Amino acid sequence: MDGRPVLVSTQYEDPTADLVIAELNRRRVPVLRFDPGRDFPAPALLAARFGTGGTGEAGEAGGPGGTLTLGNRTAELGGVRALYHRRPNTYAPDHHDHPASQNARFVAQENRRGLGGVLGALPDCLYLSHPQAVARAEYKPAQLALATRLGFRVPATLITNDATEAARFCAQQPTVYKPLHAGAYEVDGEPAGIWAAEVAPAEIDDAVGRCAHLFQARVPKSADVRAVVVGERAFCVRITAPPGVLDWRAEYRRLTYEQVDCPAGLDRDLRRFLAEFGLGFGAFDFAVTADGTWWFLECNPNGQWAWLEAAAGPPITEAVADLLESGVAKS
Repeated sequence: MDGRPVLVSTQYEDPTADLVIAELNRRRVPVLRFDPGRDFPAPALLAARFGTGGTGEAGEAGGPGGTLTLGNRTAELGGVRALYHRRPNTYAPDHHDHPASQNARFVAQENRRGLGGVLGALPDCLYLSHPQAVARAEYKPAQLALATRLGFRVPATLITNDATEAARFCAQQPTVYKPLHAGAYEVDGEPAGIWAAEVAPAEIDDAVGRCAHLFQARVPKSADVRAVVVGERAFCVRITAPPGVLDWRAEYRRLTYEQVDCPAGLDRDLRRFLAEFGLGFGAFDFAVTADGTWWFLECNPNGQWAWLEAAAGPPITEAVADLLESGVAKS
C-alpha cells in the first residue's frame, strides 16, 4: 500500500466504520480494514519483528517492523498512520478444535496476545482509541468513580449481589436497573437488548445473588443527550422520547433529535474524562432534567453515532477522518 495506511479493526458489518472508510477513500488515504476475530490467523498473515539481533528489520523506537497482509493489501507495521479500533470480534479458537477444548482456549489466547499485542505496540501510530484503553474504560464502576471525581452530577448508584441491600436501595427512591455491560443477548434465538427498566422493592428476590447488579436512582429527565467527543471536538445531540419512555433505545422510531451546545465548561470536562482513560473518542450519555441539569450516565468508548449525523447533522465522520488522516493525537 502506497503511503502511510490507516488500519480499521472492526466487524464486517459496521455502518459507522463504513462512513469513515468512505471519507478516507475520498481523501485518498490508504486503508486496510480487517476483523482480528475473523480474519486471523487466516486469511490474514502477520510477520512482526522486534529487537536488533538476527535477520529482518525491527521498527523504530522499539516498535514492531514487518507486515500485516490481508488479500492483496499489505501494511508496513512501522509505517501505520493510525489504528481505528472500532468493534472487532473477539479472538476466536481455531476451527479445527472444539470451542471448549484446551487447544481452542490456547489458540485464542495466543492470537489475542500475539496480533493484539502487536496492534497495541505500533510506533508513531495514532490510536482511536488504544485497544487496552478501550478495555479499561468499559468498566462502569471506574467510569462512575472518575465522573464523580471530576465533578459530574452522577445519580446515586448501587452495585451489589445482595438482595437485602438492593431492596433497601430501591425503597429509598425511584430506581432503575441496567446491565453493567451491553453484551450480545438472545431470546428464542433472536437478538435482544436489555434496556434500563424501573424496578420496585417487591421485585427484588434471591436471583440478585447470581451476579453483580447495577441499580441507580431514576433521574426525572425531560430528555437525553449523547455527547460524542472526537479528539478536541465535542458534538452534542438532544434526544427526546415520548412521555413515559425510560430507555430511548427501545423507541428509535419515535425519537426526535436536535443538535445542542455543551453547557459551559462541560466540553473541557469530557476531554479530561477521556484523557484519564487514555481515550481519543467517547460517546457520553446524559439524562437532562427540566431545569437543564445534565446527569452523567455512562461513556461508551466505542459508542455509535452514525444515525445521529443523519438525524441532526453533526459532522462526526469528518472529525474522525480528520484525526485519522493526521495521524497526530490532539493534546
